[in-house]
Amino acid sequence: MAVHLITGGAGFIGSHLADLLIDENQILIADDLSAGRVEFLEKGLASNAVTLIKTDIAPENGWEPIYRALDRIGPLKRIWHLAANSDIPAGVKDANVDFRKTFLTTFLAIEFAKRVECPEFAFSSTSAVYGENDAILSEMVGPLMPISNYGAMKAAGEACVSAFAHAGRRQGWIFRFPNVIGPRSTHGVIRDLICKLLKDPQRLEVLGDGTQQKPYLHVTELIEAMVFIARNDPGPLGLYNIGPQDAGATVQFIAESVLAAVSPKATLSYTGGDRGWPGDVPKFRYDISKLRSLGWTPKFGSREAVQRAVAEIKAELG
Repeated sequence: MAVHLITGGAGFIGSHLADLLIDENQILIADDLSAGRVEFLEKGLASNAVTLIKTDIAPENGWEPIYRALDRIGPLKRIWHLAANSDIPAGVKDANVDFRKTFLTTFLAIEFAKRVECPEFAFSSTSAVYGENDAILSEMVGPLMPISNYGAMKAAGEACVSAFAHAGRRQGWIFRFPNVIGPRSTHGVIRDLICKLLKDPQRLEVLGDGTQQKPYLHVTELIEAMVFIARNDPGPLGLYNIGPQDAGATVQFIAESVLAAVSPKATLSYTGGDRGWPGDVPKFRYDISKLRSLGWTPKFGSREAVQRAVAEIKAELG
């Protein structure tokens, strides 16, 4: 069985990816458990296909237990680097948050890949690298002008992955995520709104004016697309937008969907403004024609994904 390392693998997306990979692979999970949860890995840990290593990979010595694990398990085929800062407003307030958790983890993951001669590196990037842009966003849009520290550090990480992939017989993939939703999420608009209603079932305050409109993709479709790309892209570097085919869903639609599911009689109010926080991109739309030409197409539109995620997160939160 091939050995895969998932950094941030106990988190929202990483744990779903581990579940998808365990039937054919041995999985190492590196996670500091600041946002990830051991219970998210229940399926893999029960099957002995997953080994969880609790470690902070931002300092270089945080990689030492991973080196030791590879000595026992065998050579590493692929790194799925998902570890990053998930609190975007925190990175706006303090750039060191994203430098350490979003960029430095990427730089050190690539250095680790070189030292253990791992030939494949898959990187979770983001729509935030594009910044504010009225165009329909294809992979050829540039220059990249991010407006958040998170987006800036992801763009820097993309450059490092490109250099890795083009230096010798190596393969790199860069996945530009949209807004990803579904069960096990530890943050995000749907979970935040449901939590607000659980605290006050009579009133729901929403950041911005509700007109923010973005593509939303269910986490199960995201990980299917990632694995599909890694199996089918010819390399040495694959860069792909992953998302739905539509123009997205508005925050107003999301808020109204949450109200209908959780507390239909609650009043809805908005804080105003065209965005939820500094660094937030209020609107964007993806062109996924490159991904479709490779052979993968999403099943759900943004609204379907939102409604599915609302039901799932409501059930998780009781």
